[in-house]
Amino acid sequence: MVGAVLAGEGLERIAEIAADHVGAPVAVIVPRTGEAVDGWAVYERYVSARLGGSRPERPPGVVAEVPIASGGRELGAVLQLGPGPPNSGEYLHMAAIAALTKVAVVEARDETEQSLRGSLVEELLSGERIEDVEVIRRARRMGADLTGGAVALCAEPGDGAASRLLGVISAERPDALAQVLDGRVYVLLPGSVEHAAALASRLSAQAAVGVSSRYASAGDLGQALEEAELVLDVDEVRGFYDETIAPLVHHDREYATDLVATLDTYLAGDCNVREAAHALEVQPHTVNYRLERMKELSGLDPTRPEDRERLALGLKAYRITRPSLPR
Repeated sequence: MVGAVLAGEGLERIAEIAADHVGAPVAVIVPRTGEAVDGWAVYERYVSARLGGSRPERPPGVVAEVPIASGGRELGAVLQLGPGPPNSGEYLHMAAIAALTKVAVVEARDETEQSLRGSLVEELLSGERIEDVEVIRRARRMGADLTGGAVALCAEPGDGAASRLLGVISAERPDALAQVLDGRVYVLLPGSVEHAAALASRLSAQAAVGVSSRYASAGDLGQALEEAELVLDVDEVRGFYDETIAPLVHHDREYATDLVATLDTYLAGDCNVREAAHALEVQPHTVNYRLERMKELSGLDPTRPEDRERLALGLKAYRITRPSLPR
């Protein structure tokens, strides 16, 4: 039976081999593997209820039962569904051992997959620029489709139990990419902001959660993760605003200029001065002058990629904190 598992077979095959020796049907139930077999639903409910601490009535036809346990923790059960020979218990125990091997295989696979998922999230969060096609390719290998971009979440569990959050995320959104870094859980979710907000709402009972806006480009998802982190850190958001956009906001208010609007338009137009000038209905030299003024006021140069990213996040911080800013 163990050989069948190592050859890639599942719980149903273990049950078939055991049944051949017992001379009666056998069901091998391990909920955590996620394997569902036609005809086993009633037994799956029974075992799941028992693992959950209940004392359900044994289903009709179950004549023998062997727990599947490891380290004092029960993970499932092997059920004999009809009369068999006196030594049938021996084969049920063998099936239980094979099922534990299957659990080990599944956990190793999940750990490897989680490591791969986390590796991509960590690289994006580090600020390393990865091309869109590479992000999409790597995500696709892990079951996530980022061709349309994604929304980022950053969650900080109150009791530090990040593993529980990962479990909820995995169950709710198997297409999510998640990683724990410094006690926080960073997540990339394909789909809409509304879907991400729904998951954030469910996580909010266990953690404080920040949600980014939706980023259409897979290569920009590092910024999405940073934005989610900024939203989570409300106080830090205000500080980030003060360090980037605040001088431009103050200048606009004092002198009735349009530096913030110009920056927003410039960034939205892929940093094309002529396009920004057209959208703002001004001359290109006016846009260039304003960009130079931004550099003087903030110390950040909108024409430099690394400074542009900070200014873009500063704009988002400004939008988040604007309602609470003094007039």
